[in-house]
Amino acid sequence: MNEFDLKAKDWDKNRLNLERAQSIAGYLTDRIKFRPGMKAMEFGAGTALLSFELKDSFGSIALLDNSKEMIRICDQKISETQSDHIHTVLIDLEKVDLDEKYDIIYSQMAFHHLIDIENILKKLHQMLNNDGVLAIADLFTEDGSFHGEGFTGHNGFDPDWLASLLKKAGFVNIRWEQCFIQKKIDAFGAINEYLVFMIFGEVLNNSSTVK
Repeated sequence: MNEFDLKAKDWDKNRLNLERAQSIAGYLTDRIKFRPGMKAMEFGAGTALLSFELKDSFGSIALLDNSKEMIRICDQKISETQSDHIHTVLIDLEKVDLDEKYDIIYSQMAFHHLIDIENILKKLHQMLNNDGVLAIADLFTEDGSFHGEGFTGHNGFDPDWLASLLKKAGFVNIRWEQCFIQKKIDAFGAINEYLVFMIFGEVLNNSSTVK
């Protein structure tokens, strides 16, 4: 079991996780021009709190994650809500490819766990249809207290650096802004606030999908 397998059963019980998903869902709804029947994918979906907030906005949603327990929780929620247009994909996209195309790919708080950001961005660009949009919500650069000692991922990001990688991967109309303040008990036991940004990138098209 990985760390997210262990966290899966209690993930939705954390009020702060739900508040973040609701806030980011509202942020996306305000800034993306949703079209009827859009095919969506959540990368690093976890228990898909974000996707279940957005489930009525898309024709179909694929939930991608590499945690078996997170996927099991998602499947259970899909069954309970009779959300037949949502399906799960157990996959580690850092290691294997997925030959699918989507109109929108979104992700929240998953990118700082990745190893090869540049490679993932290239894959996601290839998985988007023309006029498609990528939306990533993640931490601004922080002091390491969000996860604490032993964490092997990224301590947040400089959004301008991430924007440069999106550009290199082929995205256009790249923009970012702060979208949320994450309250969390940090590695030292104190309640801390961490800033979260949303960055958008689009596949070459004739009209912007981001408002």
